[in-house]
Amino acid sequence: MYSEKVMEHFANPHNVGVIEDADGVGEVGNPVCGDVMKITIRVDDDRIDDIKFQTLGCGAAIATSSIVTEMAKGMSLADAVRISKQQVADELGGLPPVKMHCSVLATDGLKKAVDDYLVKQGREPIAGPIRSEDPHFDPHGEE
Repeated sequence: MYSEKVMEHFANPHNVGVIEDADGVGEVGNPVCGDVMKITIRVDDDRIDDIKFQTLGCGAAIATSSIVTEMAKGMSLADAVRISKQQVADELGGLPPVKMHCSVLATDGLKKAVDDYLVKQGREPIAGPIRSEDPHFDPHGEE
């Protein structure tokens, strides 16, 4: 059911925790499955210098949180908010279709953290709508 890489990130998640006095915080949840994610970032010169997560959820939710932090670390803010659910799934060697919503939560948590940082700096948010908060959003549909 899960790829070897999903199982590796579930069993040994990377970047677990919370950055104290984080520059940006993103919290998202899915009321249907109950998964909740919190992503905290430290930003230096508009790049993600450090990133950590806390996730309460299934193995796929933990694995997607872990891989998103690995993908985003060192990226510019503009590039980080463009990480797609499909890129997350591909990086993990695939996700079962019923677990694609986990990759949406992970990317949405990252987007919220970036926008939180920008707003705190008095700048305009760049991430766009948070898809997991749209009641009509189909997490299995096209991006």
